[in-house]
Amino acid sequence: MSRPPRTGLATPDGWTQLRAFTPARIALGAAGGSTPTAAHLDFQEAHAAARDAVHEPVDWDRLAADLEAAGFPAPLRVHSRAPDRPTYLRHPDLGRKLDPESEAVLGAAARGGCDLAVVVADGLSAKAVQRHAVPLLAAVRDRLPRGWRTAPPVLAEQGRVALGDACGALLGARLVAVLIGERPGLSAADSLGVYLTWEPRPGRSDAERNCLSNIRPEGLTYVRAATKLAALAAEATRLRLTGIGLKEPEAALPPARDGA
Repeated sequence: MSRPPRTGLATPDGWTQLRAFTPARIALGAAGGSTPTAAHLDFQEAHAAARDAVHEPVDWDRLAADLEAAGFPAPLRVHSRAPDRPTYLRHPDLGRKLDPESEAVLGAAARGGCDLAVVVADGLSAKAVQRHAVPLLAAVRDRLPRGWRTAPPVLAEQGRVALGDACGALLGARLVAVLIGERPGLSAADSLGVYLTWEPRPGRSDAERNCLSNIRPEGLTYVRAATKLAALAAEATRLRLTGIGLKEPEAALPPARDGA
C-alpha cells in the first residue's frame, strides 16, 4: 500500500477508514517519530478514565434505590474482609471472603434456599456496576424459567468473583450469578462481567464457572447478555454443573439485530 500524502505536521494512516468499525486504537497517523497530539491526548484521557474506574467508589445507596425502583426486593448489603479500597487492591484474597457481620446478615436472610442468588460486586470498575447492573438484572428477570425462586439481590462492597461462593452458600442457592466491574481497558472503562456458578461454596475454582464479558450498550447488550445468562442457568440446572463442562446452548444466541 502506498503511503498517504502528508498533510500539515501529521501523516495520516492508510487504514483510517477502519476506525469506523472499532474503538481500538488503530490508524492513529504519525507526527515525525511520534503519534499526533490529538491521539496522544486521547490516550491520556482514556488512561485517566481507566484509573478513575478502579478507584472511584460505587454509590451503594443509589444502586439500592435504583434496584427497588425497578421492582426488586430491598437488597442485602454485605462487605468483604477488605476494609477499604487500597487494601482491596493490594490483597485480593480479602476481597474473596465475607466479614463476620456479613455472614450473619446472609445467614439470617436464608429462607429455605433458592434457585438463583445474584451478587453485585464493585470489582475493578465502579462505573460498570453503577451504569449496567440494574438494566441487566431487569432483562434477566424477564427471561428466567417460570417458577424460579430468587433471593434478594446482594450488594457486595470491595468484592471479587469468589465472594459470590460464600454468599450463595449462605443463602442456600443452587446457582449464584456475580455481576462485577471488569478491569478497565483503554477502549472501555465500564465493562460489566457476569460469573455463573452451580452449587456455590467456598473453594470453587474458576474452571467451575461460566463467564459473560463486556456487557454494556457498546459491547454485549443487556438483552443478549440476559438471554445468554438465562439459557446458561437453565442448562446448568439440567446438567447440575457449570464451568468447562457447560457449553453455551444454541438458544442463547439471539439474532444480531435484537434492537437492544
